Amino acid sequence: MTDRQLLSDELLERIRSRAPEYDRENRFFTEDLAELAEAGYLRALVPESFGGQGLTLREVAREQQRLAAAAPATALGVNMHLVWTGVAKAVHDRGLDFLDFVLEEAAAGEVFGFGISEAGNDLVLFGSRTEAAPEPDGGYRFTGTKVFTSLSPAWTRLGLFGLDTTSEDAPKLVHAFLRREDGGFRILDDWDTLGMRATQSSTTVLEGAKAAPDRVFRRLDPGPNPDPLIFGIFANFEVLLASVYTGIASRALELAVAAVHRRTSMKNDGAPLASDPDLRWRIADAALAYDALPPQIDAIARDVDELADHGSQWFRKLVGVKIRATETARDVVDKAIRVSGGSSYSNSAELSRLYRDVLAGMFHPSDDESAHGTVATALLGPIP
Repeated sequence: MTDRQLLSDELLERIRSRAPEYDRENRFFTEDLAELAEAGYLRALVPESFGGQGLTLREVAREQQRLAAAAPATALGVNMHLVWTGVAKAVHDRGLDFLDFVLEEAAAGEVFGFGISEAGNDLVLFGSRTEAAPEPDGGYRFTGTKVFTSLSPAWTRLGLFGLDTTSEDAPKLVHAFLRREDGGFRILDDWDTLGMRATQSSTTVLEGAKAAPDRVFRRLDPGPNPDPLIFGIFANFEVLLASVYTGIASRALELAVAAVHRRTSMKNDGAPLASDPDLRWRIADAALAYDALPPQIDAIARDVDELADHGSQWFRKLVGVKIRATETARDVVDKAIRVSGGSSYSNSAELSRLYRDVLAGMFHPSDDESAHGTVATALLGPIP
């Protein structure tokens, strides 16, 4: 079956043209988001039965690579909405309906943000510094601070979690969604970063923010957990994140090829630098590394779509594809800059922006240390 695409080449070029201004002005990608919504992209992973586009994770991963090649920060920002719809699809495909309301609301135009990260929380999904206080009606009030909250200016629903230490069955990690109109939080104007500036992933301060009972969708024990929610978050987050950085690598390689064809050598009577054996080797080396990424993402995304059972090896596969993509992308961008000359050092150069954007990959879960721990445990078992 031919892959379905929602992003036209014309749309991607308009998005590409706005990326420098968003970066320069440290401004949210408002116009991009509006066009992506109009194209149906925010409904990409929502099944047709819910009013969505019905694309597979594999198809959306490919689209995210194309979008990231045009505008990395826009792709990373919209990634967070796509992750939540992907999680809801993944659990629905596995016969569970506790996130069907996410699919219904995404089809109706709601925008989902990702409020998981917390400063100093290296447990990530397995623990929380945020307080989740139970209410008599079954709802919860959340108090704490979430960092890297992408889509801060635009989300209408914020997925988050916190620790309940007071209920009879405590401790429990409580997963819920906030509605923006219900308030109880502040979004700080503190996003002034080296790269990925248009995401506007500002800090969110929760001040007793209320999640209604019908918005509380999971209560889990702290620590590693095989729950379908945890699998769904890991699978969609890591695959789609890997896709963004693979898209950056693709664009960097394209720019490197163009640069060596454009540049000439005075030593060789004006011959294009594309004839220089050292530069040819460096570009080939970058291409050899990049070429391994799309097939890996394809294969893992297809396994998620087709409900493959990798058992305890799933997390090894998921963190592996993220680490390989983010680390390889950094290497490819570095090589692209090396062959492109001093002009790429200018802030106005696209490669300069890609260099700053690609560095963000090292900060996303799972980081290098955590990923190696996951793989070691999968192969060797836990440390006694």
